[in-house]
Amino acid sequence: MMNLQTLLGTELPIIQAPMAGVQGSALAVAVSNAGGLGSLPCAMLGADAMREELTTIRAQTTRPYNVNFFCHTPPVPDDAREAAWRAALAPYYAELGIDAASIATAPARQPFSAETANLLAEFTPPVVSFHFGLPSADLLARVKAWGAKVLSSATTVEEGLWLQSHGVDAVIAQGCEAGGHRAMFLSNDITTQVGTLSLVAQLVKILRVPVIAAGGIADARGVAAALALGAVGAQVGTTYLLCPEANTTPLHRAALQSDGARHTAITNLFTGRPARSIMNRVMRECGPISPLAPTFPLAVSAVVPLRARAEAMGSTDFSPLWAGQDTSGCRAMPAAELTRMLAGSGAHG
Repeated sequence: MMNLQTLLGTELPIIQAPMAGVQGSALAVAVSNAGGLGSLPCAMLGADAMREELTTIRAQTTRPYNVNFFCHTPPVPDDAREAAWRAALAPYYAELGIDAASIATAPARQPFSAETANLLAEFTPPVVSFHFGLPSADLLARVKAWGAKVLSSATTVEEGLWLQSHGVDAVIAQGCEAGGHRAMFLSNDITTQVGTLSLVAQLVKILRVPVIAAGGIADARGVAAALALGAVGAQVGTTYLLCPEANTTPLHRAALQSDGARHTAITNLFTGRPARSIMNRVMRECGPISPLAPTFPLAVSAVVPLRARAEAMGSTDFSPLWAGQDTSGCRAMPAAELTRMLAGSGAHG
């Protein structure tokens, strides 16, 4: 039976989930050096920043690490939909004294491209993971050519089968408990989304490639449960958000430690794509899912100034507070120690 250690060369069956916007190389290095698989989220990094982060990782660890990319199709801007979205947010602009006409377009999250593949080829990372499907066959072949193992996330059995047929080395079963963006790519229907344990059990039965569990796994018992169902490892994100190596903002850290963190919902308000966040004012008042939100990632621009203004006043009313359904494992402890704890080893095992 294949295990994560054999597949990826790690000591422990733990993958630190790539979390764009709240972490960089520091968290990835700490987890890799502790024996897990650290991950660098690259979806929001330009070429220079990506090169800098990869250079840092290579200088600070000799262990396997993962780089993660989005594979969405960039949307065609829709002026009418953008106008309707800004009109829906107009009362908030007025309340916070923001001139809607002055709102610039936010930097877009870019999908994996030939330029990115060229840059990565200089570093030949041992593991490359994708969200929202896979890149084109020729780009995928380039990644595999240097010997990288390829992972991608599935949120349904259909997506798992699709990923297997397109050549992944392992499928990450992302249950609906997971924080952040849903990896869904074959359907936009949120009712298709399955819980982690159900999804892992089904994918283990039907796939030939190994399955990695993700979503709502907060401690060593959760990892053990995933392994008992036949997963080769567990991908954990939310639990790392309080670690000193994470870039989580003070406001986000406070939210994760509040009673409010027990109420999360899948929302498209912040980016235009379903993602799980701690409930806040804008999600309550607009409804977590709005048909007005422009297609990912175009919804971002209109919300950014609201978030910035509110956060400057100490409020998370308009902030994407990405979190899974179980924040009870979050600890303000070094990521290395947390990684060993998740694997059921170390002083707190």
